[in-house]
Amino acid sequence: MSEQPYSGPDDPRVAALRVEQFAFPGPLRDRLVGAVLSGAKTSTTGLVTEYEAEDEPVPRAGTRSAVVDSAGRIVAVTETTEVRIVRLDEVDLQHALDEGEGYATVAEWRAGHERFWHSDELCAVLGDPDFTVEDDTRVILERFRLVADFR
Repeated sequence: MSEQPYSGPDDPRVAALRVEQFAFPGPLRDRLVGAVLSGAKTSTTGLVTEYEAEDEPVPRAGTRSAVVDSAGRIVAVTETTEVRIVRLDEVDLQHALDEGEGYATVAEWRAGHERFWHSDELCAVLGDPDFTVEDDTRVILERFRLVADFR
């Protein structure tokens, strides 16, 4: 349950937060944001390479973020509770389950994420049309909690 410490998405303290964009705008982002708001999604995975390409700092425990939907509206605030950087082949089942996307195994989780990571959109962000992940690709495993829900 969220603690709602903000007056709403227009609260100046929310506007000052890092923006969290799950996937690209569209159906996948809408599903992921819905899972965050329902409490089903309490973890996410990012590529170290993507953070480097976008010159973004790796999240740290205690960092709060403004979650945006496909229309760019701030719909929630989350707080990072844990961050681990591991090899792709070290992602554990609990992390995969906590992503709230319905994966029952790490293999299912990895297949779904590889589809996204190998997409034309992400390859464009990385500036590498042939980008691919391997077992030793470094990923950021982030756990978070819902702090405010602006629905």
